[in-house]
Formats: sequence, structure tokens, C-alpha cells
Amino acid sequence: MQNYLLLYSGGGMASDPAEQQAIMAEWGAWFGSLGEALVDGGSPFQGAKSISLDGHVHDGPVGSMASGYSVVKAASFDEAVAIAKRCPVLKSGAQISVYDSMPGMGM
Repeated sequence: MQNYLLLYSGGGMASDPAEQQAIMAEWGAWFGSLGEALVDGGSPFQGAKSISLDGHVHDGPVGSMASGYSVVKAASFDEAVAIAKRCPVLKSGAQISVYDSMPGMGM
């Protein structure tokens, strides 16, 4: 088993409080269904800064803005993709990139 990063891009939260509550319930159910495969539920992003090679700091990300992340543990890349396909963020119009991480490289 190794960790995979699910990087969310786009999407958004509903403006109606009842819809927000329903969406949060879907996230809770999805997280619950993952059990021990959920390493880090993550959180939405609010902003970004980027740092260039020369050390200058700029407002905004490198590339397009991501909207949040989660980290899951899976036996294979395909299993991580299957987990991501059930993520409720897709219902809000977001897309998910699944990143395979190199085992044993954590600090």
C-alpha cells in the first residue's frame, strides 16, 4: 500500500445552507467509506503563492489553481483512481488529478 494525492481543481460550494449541509454529509459518507485508506482528508485551498527559481515570490500558483486535496492509501494506481471516481467533489464540477508518490521518500 502506498499514498496517492488526489488534487482537486475547480468546483465550488453551494450557496444554499441546506445544500451545503447535504454536500458535507456526502463528504462525510465518502470519508467513512474509505476507512483506513484515508490518510488525510485534506482541505480546500484559499489562495496560492509561487516562488520562482531566482527566489522571487508571486501571487498565484504555478499553472492553474487547485481547489483542494486529499491523500489516500491504495494497493495500486488503478485502485486510487477508483477511489477518486467516487469523490463527491466531482458533483460540484471539479476535476481530480491522481498523483502517484514514490514510497519511502517522505521526510
